[in-house]
Amino acid sequence: MHFGMALGINTMDFTIHNSPDFFSLDSIYSVENRRNVGFNINIVMNYNIIPKFSIRCLPGLNFGQRNMEYEVFSNDSVFTKVDMMLESTFLDVPVLFKYKSDRLNNFRGYIIGGGAFRYDLAARNFVKPEEQPKIRLRKADWYYTVGFGTDFFLEYFKFALEIKYTVGIRNVLIPDASQYTSAIERMNSKMMIISLLFEGSDASNFFSFFDRSKRRK
Repeated sequence: MHFGMALGINTMDFTIHNSPDFFSLDSIYSVENRRNVGFNINIVMNYNIIPKFSIRCLPGLNFGQRNMEYEVFSNDSVFTKVDMMLESTFLDVPVLFKYKSDRLNNFRGYIIGGGAFRYDLAARNFVKPEEQPKIRLRKADWYYTVGFGTDFFLEYFKFALEIKYTVGIRNVLIPDASQYTSAIERMNSKMMIISLLFEGSDASNFFSFFDRSKRRK
């Protein structure tokens, strides 16, 4: 068993499935979403089941934002754009399985896969009138995750560069009476994460690195 931490950046996005009545709606002409860059911080807990196979839990926080862009066709035959800023702060609890290749000098590749539970702390049940128009998102969602990375071994610890792609299972859109939700049948979250991970080969080695640094000072 060993521990560590992960720091990274992410891009959040949606997969949007239009409503069957989308083309019969008089006002909504198109619905798009734009990615924005956020960041994440996680604690790493790794347990080696066998030499090449381990299970990992990385609780942490993901901060990000997604922008929805609607093109609305008004009664006077004029197109207008409506932008919605949807901020998210996810309480993130992923559980992943890691399969590692043979070590080549100080490098080793690996692949990961598993699932995650995320709870959006920024999602709200109600939207203030001055913030309208704005859609609402469900707080809880389950995700599946796939990715790969490379471990780099140093004297007292190792660090890794890792890329993960994660897709939500639930429909996160909360329907209401507005035309902005009526145009969408289903909306799933997805996220790309690039992380730097710092871990010890075991718990004692990881913490001995910091102890030795203090003694040198």
